[in-house]
Amino acid sequence: MTKLSVNINKLATLRNSRGHNNPDIIKSALDIERFGADGITVHPRPDERHIRYNDVFDLKKILTTEFNIEGNCTEDKFVKLVLDNKPSQVTLVPDALGQITSNHGWDTITHRDYLATMIKRFQDADIRVSIFVDPDIKMVEGAAKTGTDRIELYTEGYAAGYAKGDKEKAIAPYVAAAQKAKELGLGINAGHDLDLNNLRYFAQHVPGLLEVSIGHALICDAIYLGLENTVQLYKRQLVNK
Repeated sequence: MTKLSVNINKLATLRNSRGHNNPDIIKSALDIERFGADGITVHPRPDERHIRYNDVFDLKKILTTEFNIEGNCTEDKFVKLVLDNKPSQVTLVPDALGQITSNHGWDTITHRDYLATMIKRFQDADIRVSIFVDPDIKMVEGAAKTGTDRIELYTEGYAAGYAKGDKEKAIAPYVAAAQKAKELGLGINAGHDLDLNNLRYFAQHVPGLLEVSIGHALICDAIYLGLENTVQLYKRQLVNK
């Protein structure tokens, strides 16, 4: 069964907007676990505009499900944060400084040697590594040569195509990328713009999908549907494949 990891960045954004501790990120994460999520994802950025570095330490102490930390390994502070906390998984994302949200995967051919070095550094600390890639066969092949454990397919293109009504065309490159990843022995994660409308179709058609990381859409849905109900609705899209 595909696991659901809930990205709690948006909850931290809401908290930071008032400068206090509402919503309480630790309580929220524990509740999300209790509501049925299989993991918690955070993506701390250098400006700490949502998840703060101290949040990561606090979360590590209390989480009982998988903990996934996303970020750019070119930032020394991020690398130290991950090594100090030893999460279940680190997901390496090629974000530029100040970027609003992730919008592309790694060029695993150009950056193969660099990625291989960083991946080994995390793996030597017993941390599973996933790298963010576009649904491109060449990028998947390049990822395999880095030694990564998994790839995370960047799904904004799928979500946009699905919303336009051409779901078969939208899913096709992801199916091909996943098939190649399986052939090369890579685990498959996915994330970005997956929601209650498009998640089930994606999970039904992408072979070997191990985990989806969902934050923005899930938190937006929770405003109307309630957090507990929303987590369970997302889980249901993955269970009934």
